[in-house]
Amino acid sequence: MKRFLKYICCFALLFALGSVPAQAERVIKHELGTLTLTGTPSRIVVLEYSFVDALAAIGVSPFGVADDQDPERLLPQVRSLIKPWTSVGMRSQPNLEVIARLKPDLIIADAYRHKVSYRELSKIAPTLLLKSRGESYQESLQSASVIGRALNKEKEMNARIARHKAFMQGYRHKFDGKDITVQFANVNDRGMWFHGPRSYTGSLLEFLGLHSAVPELKSSHLMEVNLEVLLKTNPDWLFYGRTKPVTVLESWQNSPLFNLLKISQPDQAVTVSHKLWSLNRGMLAAEGIARELDTYLNRNIKS
Repeated sequence: MKRFLKYICCFALLFALGSVPAQAERVIKHELGTLTLTGTPSRIVVLEYSFVDALAAIGVSPFGVADDQDPERLLPQVRSLIKPWTSVGMRSQPNLEVIARLKPDLIIADAYRHKVSYRELSKIAPTLLLKSRGESYQESLQSASVIGRALNKEKEMNARIARHKAFMQGYRHKFDGKDITVQFANVNDRGMWFHGPRSYTGSLLEFLGLHSAVPELKSSHLMEVNLEVLLKTNPDWLFYGRTKPVTVLESWQNSPLFNLLKISQPDQAVTVSHKLWSLNRGMLAAEGIARELDTYLNRNIKS
């Protein structure tokens, strides 16, 4: 009887410390079905920047990252929250041999980029396929929630998402009542691309209560524009990420037609980091965008 009571006490202690729940099975829904996990993954490989953002937001460091062989492409606020990682190559084509050598216990991959590699990735480790490229702001939060469950840190992730929503709601109140069109675009030497309401940044701006210059753009995330289209849409504000030192915008500025644009006024066309505004996505990225919007809009616009 004493030995039996001893076993009962030990089991109760383990349960109180959380060891037993950590081994409970969790069935995770993802883009290709379900994934059954137990325990808490510790050697996690992630193949998109938004997934790194999700891990960093709750203080989890990935073991391997598809960082396009350039760690500087990740946001400073993300890098500051995680430990150094091993590069597994390009997001478009991660190196499966390097991933296998890392012996991961979880791989988080992008549904758009890595669907064709899902079988090979799953042979290496349990693989979660989630939206990243082409996702909306709300879909990004949904992916973060799924990641929290997969990491056995659902409570921590839910708390972080709740703090994020409260943070963003504060900025939404700041922008409320501003009847302006705010458009984000990427621009290089070949052209300019508006990010519409279905894109990550476009849907984020819409969530914050700011109007898109192309609200009718429903069939695509991006829209290539020339000077004529820019004149037709004529946004009040243009935030643009420059991916080349010289872009088409400079040549458009030499046209007399450019002066007809609202963004021809001082400080109405703002250069921003394309890494923050489009390359990286997630809670930390969204919070950074909201801060920058507040800096420019509430400094220059009277309600």
